Amino acid sequence: MTKKWQQKLAIIMIFLFSFIGFTKVNAENSDATLQKVQDKGVLTVGLSADYAPYEFHATVDGKDKIVGMDIDIAQKIADDMGVKLKIEEYGFDALIGALKTGKIDMVISGMSPTPERLKEVDFSDPYMTVDQKVIIRKEDQEKYTSIGDFKGKKVGAQKQSTQEELSNDELFADTVSLQRLPDIILQLQNKKIEGAVIEGPVAEAYILQNKALAFPDNVSFKNGRKETAVAIPKDSTEFADSINKSIKEIKDKKLMDGYQKDASKLMFEEESFFKKYSSFYVKGTAYTVFLAFIGVFFGAILGAVLALMKLSKNKLLKGIAIVYIEYVRGTPLLVQIFLVFFGSNVIGLDLSALVASCLALTLNSGAYVAEIVRAGIQAVNVGQTEAARSLGMNQAQAMRHIVLPQAIKNILPALGNEFVTVIKESSVVSVIGVSELMFQGGVVQGASFKPFLPIVIVSMIYFVLTFTLSRILGVAERRMGSND
Repeated sequence: MTKKWQQKLAIIMIFLFSFIGFTKVNAENSDATLQKVQDKGVLTVGLSADYAPYEFHATVDGKDKIVGMDIDIAQKIADDMGVKLKIEEYGFDALIGALKTGKIDMVISGMSPTPERLKEVDFSDPYMTVDQKVIIRKEDQEKYTSIGDFKGKKVGAQKQSTQEELSNDELFADTVSLQRLPDIILQLQNKKIEGAVIEGPVAEAYILQNKALAFPDNVSFKNGRKETAVAIPKDSTEFADSINKSIKEIKDKKLMDGYQKDASKLMFEEESFFKKYSSFYVKGTAYTVFLAFIGVFFGAILGAVLALMKLSKNKLLKGIAIVYIEYVRGTPLLVQIFLVFFGSNVIGLDLSALVASCLALTLNSGAYVAEIVRAGIQAVNVGQTEAARSLGMNQAQAMRHIVLPQAIKNILPALGNEFVTVIKESSVVSVIGVSELMFQGGVVQGASFKPFLPIVIVSMIYFVLTFTLSRILGVAERRMGSND
């Protein structure tokens, strides 16, 4: 190659590398989050709606609605962006995962920037600065008069929160970390813990509603003043600028005072408990029955296929069935729900919480039903198969016309018990925001500031569902027995 061509080649290579570098820089500087929100015309916000006055459920004009200060802030941000607001509800410790996997565009749920969270996501400018408080039982006010009195004592705090850090680092308490605030209050009332670290506005709301709770005298945190901000995906510069612009306007115009006033009005609206919250239980019961039906129905189909694969002489099919059944039965349902819900995004499927829950329950139930079906088939006397073969039937025909009809009769009671089990286990899907019965019970806990009564009602509804189904199954079994 001549020197002239070498110079030309060098110039071309420099140009190409420069162009690639320029394109890469532009790609890195572009804000995919803001563009995505603008393209779809919807701002999807994730939160945990059991944290009044920040976000909680209330009946507005006869309809269940998520309201609170954070909702008003989110609506302001969406309006300024010129898009619609969509609320997605999750358990608090699932919010960062939902943000990182693209299920939501931002988190606004009374969340404070911490070093651990800043490694995973970015935060907007703070929209509120609040003090963290300790609440105790009123009868213990003389017992706890200084911050040192809590050393080694059991103190409740929300999991993965600023309050959890303060309980560990300043109270030096034996911290009991729970996901939901109503559960912390319930433990405090029942003397399972000695105190609870809660954000000031939330703590004040609980004390106003429950005269048995109080603030201890002379107890305050050195680093208890924390900022609350909006969590957003990493490197979302333009998106952050847009949010910060709205937050600045909220502060400049002092809109937060109005937001807090509106939230307080909805929190303390006078109305009977059952009139106010009965619709929540009806909705939760309907979702629970639906989830159980879908899980068992499609689980039965999947289980039958897996059972036949496990009984197959084909080693590959048998191996696949054994591995699947053992894996699913050997891992918690909660883990499977997270794998389906968040893992689906990895393969390009954006499943809703309800669809992901139905799929996870189906996959889980299928493994257990497979063993039920296998046992039912093997319970049929082998002579039945031999007789069918002697009549000229092949293996598939014998299974279809002779073995399976008898096996189904054997396994129906066990399938009914699986239905009862799934009704109860479906409560786990509440962590990703599906509005089943346990989830709605938590919603009522947060909105009513009554940690115990809503769960008692939930337990009674579960009992009615399972007891009724068990009696129906008993009648069906007796009728099948009389036919014999």
